[in-house]
Amino acid sequence: MVYRVLTPEELARPGTEQANQIALFAWASTAQAIYPQLRWLHAIPNANSHRMVAEGVRSGISDIYLPYPKFDNDIECWYHGLYIEMKTEKRRNQKNGGLSDDQIEFIDYAERVGYKCEVCYSWEEARDKIKEYLNGNTINN
Repeated sequence: MVYRVLTPEELARPGTEQANQIALFAWASTAQAIYPQLRWLHAIPNANSHRMVAEGVRSGISDIYLPYPKFDNDIECWYHGLYIEMKTEKRRNQKNGGLSDDQIEFIDYAERVGYKCEVCYSWEEARDKIKEYLNGNTINN
């Protein structure tokens, strides 16, 4: 039996936040040859049960984290790492871009203490933000 590896585009086809996140991690696994820092890119579970909260999982924390410090020459500052909050495209035009109050509070906090934060509405957008971050071409929102 021959198995075919699905492309990120195929994985993202359902259009859900989860499908886009899976597509992003599929891209990241193949892009490690160019960006070895992607080895440490990881997902952060969201608190959706009492047990998870008891274990220390918190609501509002961004979905994805890249623990790679980077100096931004444009604004002459260091970022400790990159957080990405994934949303579906249909949420882009909703109030606050589809972000919950907890997510807004976390992103505001993380940016104040030196992290780069992005809200992305597709795996391609997240991929491009990661590449910009790693290549030193960060864009301020």
